[in-house]
Amino acid sequence: MGVRTLIGSLKDKAALSRAALLSKPNTVALRLAVLRATTHCPSSPPRPSHLAALLSSGHSSRATASALIAALMDRLHATSDASVALKCLITVHHIIARGSFILQDQLSIFPTTGGRNYLKLSAFRDGTTPASWHLSAWVRWYAAYLERLLSASRVLGFFLCSSSSAENIEIEEERVSGLTNGVLIKEIDSVVGLLEEFQKLPDSLHLNENKLVAEVKELVGRDFLSAINELAPRVGEERERLSCLSFGESVELVCALKRLEDCEERLSELFLKKKGSTEGFWVMAREMKDAAGKVKACREEGWLGMGGRRESESARFEDRVLKWGNSVRFSSARLDLN
Repeated sequence: MGVRTLIGSLKDKAALSRAALLSKPNTVALRLAVLRATTHCPSSPPRPSHLAALLSSGHSSRATASALIAALMDRLHATSDASVALKCLITVHHIIARGSFILQDQLSIFPTTGGRNYLKLSAFRDGTTPASWHLSAWVRWYAAYLERLLSASRVLGFFLCSSSSAENIEIEEERVSGLTNGVLIKEIDSVVGLLEEFQKLPDSLHLNENKLVAEVKELVGRDFLSAINELAPRVGEERERLSCLSFGESVELVCALKRLEDCEERLSELFLKKKGSTEGFWVMAREMKDAAGKVKACREEGWLGMGGRRESESARFEDRVLKWGNSVRFSSARLDLN
């Protein structure tokens, strides 16, 4: 056993004793569970049994779930050890992916007061060893990534990459078809932002044998496919609506799709094993960007031709035929006439 491992083991025992003595009776078990899942042992991610014990607390009360999240965040911000911090973040990721609604909800609203960003770890540094120094870069990136994941999930209205979202694909596709163009473009923009965070993945050349980094890569790889699966129906829906996009909407859509295209090469390198399952999506995204660009050019020409007035022949249609009170507005342009 190395000196660093021995010191870490002693710290874990001291933390367990301190939690048992100083914590409130109703939170002792939660804090002990967090400490067991986030030990100083640098060689392995949290054990499945320890994660299961944490996740099970989400099936009780909101107070219990809130206390667990608070204990996890306290552990994250009290440590200067890169392995412990990374284990805390991995635990957060498992809560997002597999936690109950109550546990996910408490994570999304934490903290309820104070406005502190508990996933802001941009200043984290562990210079104990060369390995811990390189691992610190992963801690900083992973925290920023999870923050972006939570942000995108708030825009979508559900936790992206969670098991519950994967079970409701058909329901989600139906929901997408009922969104307004503005909301739909905002959702596309949020998921594209998440993909942009993917491509900032740190270099793991010095950490090839690190099991914590391997676990992060595995979790993030699943998220990548989830993000693509959420983008595909939204981009497809906008393809059906091209003819009814306004000039402003076409500009926003083209910008989002251009950013998406800029991610393709890097993401294809990072997720090479998943490239085959996403090739169709990238082809559709490129074609959609070109088509939206043409719509934007037409709208821009019409805009300039009318001296900046946002009005077209189709926009004046209701004034000639229908009155506002007698018209029905559809969020989608896909209207079947029987």
